[in-house]
Amino acid sequence: MRICSIASGSSGNCTYIGGEHTNFLVDTGISKKRIEEGLKELDVKGEELDGIFITHEHVDHIQGLGVFSRKYGIPIYATPGTIRGIQNYSGLGKMPEGLLNEIRADEPFVMKDTMIRPFRISHDANEPTGFRFEEKGKAVAVATDLGIYDEYIIRNLSNLDAVLLEANHDIHMLEVGGYPYYLKQRVMGNKGHLSNELSGRLLCAILHDNLKQVILGHLSKENNYEELAYETVKLEVTLGENPYKGEDIPIMVARRDRLSKAVSV
Repeated sequence: MRICSIASGSSGNCTYIGGEHTNFLVDTGISKKRIEEGLKELDVKGEELDGIFITHEHVDHIQGLGVFSRKYGIPIYATPGTIRGIQNYSGLGKMPEGLLNEIRADEPFVMKDTMIRPFRISHDANEPTGFRFEEKGKAVAVATDLGIYDEYIIRNLSNLDAVLLEANHDIHMLEVGGYPYYLKQRVMGNKGHLSNELSGRLLCAILHDNLKQVILGHLSKENNYEELAYETVKLEVTLGENPYKGEDIPIMVARRDRLSKAVSV
């Protein structure tokens, strides 16, 4: 399996997941042109995509959805609540019949050789989900916009070979930054985003010897930066109640404006 962040951040998110015979996107929160450029670097054509999985209806996850999916006729998979949110998005445009397909959290399904497991996440959207993909004993997952995590999230992220995990903000930068009070409360709330520290603690809970790559994603442009997210998560691993040190774990930070390194497991 392959996982690659085409774009990740508060301004737009799009992740490629590839199996032996499958090609998927999780979210399309960037322009059609940028999605196509990213896929070209991965040597994947738009018409080769088997599906687009949408985590939730916020614009940084669906901005390019209508234009891109219509061009290539790619089926879209999301929960009923997310589909309602997508349909209410003014930038979606008219969608052909049959492109929008309902799925439900905790009801896994198979496409070709790949098992897809949607799971609930805590975010201020209609019916948001993360996604886990499994094929031939390998597993990767996309888990952003978490707000908080619990044993349910830990279970869904256990025994992964690679994960794109949210590290949205540095708490101090957020507290002293220019966001209005209500927005700070939203970001830090249980239906907001994971801080660097919480991302590191969640990582501690899912670490195991075969986790080959951690990709930190969905960084805030205003309240975080790459080196800070990376060092904070590493420090949480080192200080956490686990047998690992931060240096033991292959961690990279997904780029906001360009393709990140593709990871094969």
